[in-house]
Amino acid sequence: MIKLSASDFYDLFRPTKCPSRVYLRYKGEPEAPPGPYDEVTRKLGQRHEEAHLQKFAKFVDISTGAIENREIRTREEVEKKSPVLYHPLLRTKHRLGSKEVEIIGEPDFMIFDENGYVIRDSKISRNITEKDHPEILRQLEIYGWLYHQMFRIPPVRLEVHSGKDEIVPITYDNGAIALGVLHELLKIKELAAEAYNPVGWTKCGGCIFNYRCWTAAERELDVALLPGVDQGLAIALHQEGTKNVHDLLAVFNERSLAEFKRPWGDKTQRVGKKAESVMRLAHCFANGKEILLQPPDIPGFPNYVMFDLEGMPPHLDELDKIYLWGLQVYGEEKGRYTPAVAGFGEKGDEEGWNIFLKNAEVILKHYPDIRFIHWHHYERVRIDMYVERYGDPKGVAAHVRKNLLDLLPICQNSIALPLPSYSLKVVEKYAGFQRTQDEYGGDWAMAKYIEATELEDAEARDEVMDEILKYNEEDLAATWHVLQWLKSKRK
Repeated sequence: MIKLSASDFYDLFRPTKCPSRVYLRYKGEPEAPPGPYDEVTRKLGQRHEEAHLQKFAKFVDISTGAIENREIRTREEVEKKSPVLYHPLLRTKHRLGSKEVEIIGEPDFMIFDENGYVIRDSKISRNITEKDHPEILRQLEIYGWLYHQMFRIPPVRLEVHSGKDEIVPITYDNGAIALGVLHELLKIKELAAEAYNPVGWTKCGGCIFNYRCWTAAERELDVALLPGVDQGLAIALHQEGTKNVHDLLAVFNERSLAEFKRPWGDKTQRVGKKAESVMRLAHCFANGKEILLQPPDIPGFPNYVMFDLEGMPPHLDELDKIYLWGLQVYGEEKGRYTPAVAGFGEKGDEEGWNIFLKNAEVILKHYPDIRFIHWHHYERVRIDMYVERYGDPKGVAAHVRKNLLDLLPICQNSIALPLPSYSLKVVEKYAGFQRTQDEYGGDWAMAKYIEATELEDAEARDEVMDEILKYNEEDLAATWHVLQWLKSKRK
């Protein structure tokens, strides 16, 4: 009998929705070990849950033991109307379509109310919505349905203890939506072979099967590797028999691909103008060579300042915080690395912003027209956010914003590359930049920063921050390297 559990919702939806992850995990395919970011979020989640547990004077812990024994204990404690059950076990058999399955759920808390039990989960996520976290909603819904099946009465309420330390109510719909998704999960697990599911650079980041799926896609030159071929287009092309880059070049030209219709919501839509870029990139991939479209439009200055930020996302930090503002002048007069690090106290975020403004002001006094070179729009958006948050009394941030120069669109508009992504980490490697650190990346830096905030020993904290500073400094060096590489294409 196939077993379905509330954790299956996480396999389907996190980090992004992917049926292949459900299938591969069910089949026991080797998984990548948890990375630093995964470990730190797991640790934060456990701490968040344990802190909530301490708010209850008495509770019955049902978190350990065999499933059968935990189910029996849960039934006994519900019969006794015990005030709080910690990690109870809910289980039942149910027919989904023509198949009987076993469904299991393990909520964090069941809290007795005068009319029955409230079911509550503790999550570090701050936005408990359908858009941000459908897996959390489905999980609570199936807990409610399981409780209803076992005890013949619906739960009093379904709730999430969120990362904002708020109690968020979840609507109980008799399990209708969650059961529908479980039926979808059952069909995935019953497949005789893995169904086609296109890779995506953002979609696959952080997935436990990333290496497996990307290796296969690269070996086959899957059309989904091409920037501009989104998930819907990749599926539509596969359904027509166009599975790889060579198929695409053999079957389509720019005009016929532009007329090709793919699903778009409830309707269909032509590929249109995007076809030109897709076909050009297909030639790049097939030949393994870049195509110069036009000389990169980079204004000529003797010096530039490289600019890169490290931040915490809203689900891990209430402020959507930038904890490191990195600046360094490169060119004829190379300057020193000048990071602005947010403090660890209550005013730390504002302190980091003010240090950044002072550092930028010094640079602008020496080079009023210098361009602040960055990659993608993250820096511009965060400057606007911090001006609104803390102000810009001397107009330094406004001056920086006026002098920003985003290298990403310049790169995209000037060179077609045989790469699955135009992210800095991908382009810098192609351009020949080599880093000194074995581990690096935005998620790695976030994990390290969280580790630093939890250290009471100042010396140990400084050692961790030094690793992050080195990573950020090399981000700036990589940006400079790519800038020089782009300028070389103008010759």
